[in-house]
Amino acid sequence: MNSEFFLISLLNGISYGLLLFMLSSGLTLIFSMMGVLNFAHTSFYMLGAYLAYTLSGAVGFWPALVLAPLAVGVLGALFERYCLRRVRQFGHIPELLVTFGLSYLILELVQLVWGRSTLPYALPVQLQGPLFTLYGMQFPKSRAFIMVVALWMLWVLWLLLTRTRIGLVIQAALKHPEMVQALGHNVPRVFTLVFGGGCALAALAGVMGGNTYITEPAMAGAVGSIIFVVVVVGGMGSLAGAFGASLLVGLVQTFAVALDTSLAHVLRAWGWAVSEATWGWPLLKLTASQVAPILPYLLLVLVLIFRPKGLLGTRDD
Repeated sequence: MNSEFFLISLLNGISYGLLLFMLSSGLTLIFSMMGVLNFAHTSFYMLGAYLAYTLSGAVGFWPALVLAPLAVGVLGALFERYCLRRVRQFGHIPELLVTFGLSYLILELVQLVWGRSTLPYALPVQLQGPLFTLYGMQFPKSRAFIMVVALWMLWVLWLLLTRTRIGLVIQAALKHPEMVQALGHNVPRVFTLVFGGGCALAALAGVMGGNTYITEPAMAGAVGSIIFVVVVVGGMGSLAGAFGASLLVGLVQTFAVALDTSLAHVLRAWGWAVSEATWGWPLLKLTASQVAPILPYLLLVLVLIFRPKGLLGTRDD
């Protein structure tokens, strides 16, 4: 593995991991604040991409980068206020079911309005092309932009939660909502703001992920399971854990696809006599790119076995 290949693969893995963090951070905030595992979270990610595509045609990409997450955040806040809040009194199962139903509702609405085909949601001119080239290997400007926005978002979230009054109220409401309510703060309104903010973060990831990768009705399902892997591996409700797990999953998948070598080839390089007569040969000849999709789930199983709370998790529920 030469240094140029390693550097490009490392940057690609970090950019993909930071996109996963942008998506998982909203889900982590919602769960840590409200204890709600929002099954419709990636649907808001998809909705952000589709709204950005429409708004980009009318006002341009850069205004859409702001307007689409705001619109999705308002929709998420309205859903929490007039739907999710009404079923919370009946327990976690109705909460899960109503978000599960919302995910299918958003999917059908998206297909009804924009169709079932892939949209030509293109990158703006400023983000097209490579940022730099090393010996013929290019790193796109769009992925560098994802990295910058994700790190900026992490900084803003940290400032919001640790340096502002609303952040202190949110942190207090995590463990002592009754006390916060007794002090005169409107805890249900805080819940609404957190849910809407989490949906807006998912939409922001969709605005940039939609034109960097692909915008289609299946995009929510494609990342849905990965996001839950990130949240569980990082630790339910841990923002720092979600950040670390996102980078870990992004790097593992990127390097697995980039290396594209089989275990049999590695064993032969180490001097092992491996042939078709070797026990387990069908598994040994699988390439890393073929097994890349299952690696996050393997990581999930291992974490649940050896550290059920996740890498940095503290919650028991």
